[in-house]
Amino acid sequence: MSTASSSRNTMELLAPAGGWEQLEYAIHFGADAVYLASTRYGMRRRADNFSEEDLPRVVEYAHGHGVDVHVTVNTMMTDEDIDDLHRYFSVLEAAGVDAVIVGDMGALSVAREAAPSVAIHLSTQASCMNAASAKLYASLGVKRIVLAREMSLAAIAEMRRRLPEEIELEAFVHGAMCMAYSGRCLISDHLAGRGANVGHCAQPCRWKYALVEETRPGQYFPIEQDERGSFIMSSNDMNMLSHLQELADAGVNSIKIEGRAKGAYYVASVVNAYRHVLDGGSADAWQAELETTSHRPYCTGFYFGDPGQNQGTVEYARSHQMVARVLGCEADGASFRVDVLCRNRFFEGEELEVISPDAAVRTVQVESLVWHAGPDADLKDIERDGLGRIVGPDPSCEGGMLVAVEVANRTMERYSFAVPFELHERDIMRIRRDGQDVGRVL
Repeated sequence: MSTASSSRNTMELLAPAGGWEQLEYAIHFGADAVYLASTRYGMRRRADNFSEEDLPRVVEYAHGHGVDVHVTVNTMMTDEDIDDLHRYFSVLEAAGVDAVIVGDMGALSVAREAAPSVAIHLSTQASCMNAASAKLYASLGVKRIVLAREMSLAAIAEMRRRLPEEIELEAFVHGAMCMAYSGRCLISDHLAGRGANVGHCAQPCRWKYALVEETRPGQYFPIEQDERGSFIMSSNDMNMLSHLQELADAGVNSIKIEGRAKGAYYVASVVNAYRHVLDGGSADAWQAELETTSHRPYCTGFYFGDPGQNQGTVEYARSHQMVARVLGCEADGASFRVDVLCRNRFFEGEELEVISPDAAVRTVQVESLVWHAGPDADLKDIERDGLGRIVGPDPSCEGGMLVAVEVANRTMERYSFAVPFELHERDIMRIRRDGQDVGRVL
């Protein structure tokens, strides 16, 4: 089904920001709010995250673009953690953050005392899934409930019916799902010594397992559901792009994209798709966009019943790879010349796709590709070895040189080429590359 534009003004689009680049892309592609963490008390320690000193600048940047900042403080708290939270919440209030996401009652109490101007949102890890609990949390100062991911759409609608309007509801709509109840899992602690509930999950539910009989060490017996093996702990990823109006009708105030450990391309592509559909675009038309990023097979979570499990046919898949980030674009006669930062290799003559927040996906062919060699680049063998042709000095960089090349293959260096339409800073260029082993890239 296509989502009507009536959901536009009723639901906030909340995007993950695991680092500065993800923050910039979430905002560039239309997030209304971002959620992030500093280096402490967040459930995604593998993300880049932000230092406490960075937070005022983060808030200033986001607020300058009309975007709210929510900070996760949702690890399981020890007494030592609670002792430090008075200081930490004071830092967050001084930085001007809009909300904190907490899952621990002690942390909730401290937040109310130490950061009275900051809204308190209840983490999904608190497993709140009934109106009585929500009202109790609200009486303690909670403004928003991040709903337990195990709730059905019908249960959310019933909960909303029983609650006063001032209690907001937030629901996850996209990304990885945890096989444990509301993310509370000890498997990682037990098998890898990495605490999942303090942000260090090693994702052992994704590992491949076999059976070993104690008197026959080293002899492995496969655990098989079928000919492909067993996947009893491996979940699918959630994708609710085609059901945003139903979420709005159920009374959800904010929809949340999972992925603070994901890269900039994931954030840009997924936020872009949800933004377009929230603003009245066809979900059917934008569904293909969600196939371009690294993901497991999709499902609709628990919203319409049992989400099923990943049957192991695909662990991660994506159809495209980000190759460049747009740095700027200038008119060049009847066309334009785009300046990009190379992220992955691409060639002269290749067709690239461009994603921009204000347009459908467009294509460009790479023409007149030039490397902007820095002052320290060694160019003495470039022409002799046929690697390029020196064009002349780079007017945009003192001591730099322009080199015509056939391939952009120097990661994080500048290139430029001709394009038929104007692009803007932070637009993304990508290329279709099916069948890759994508791992956890981008």
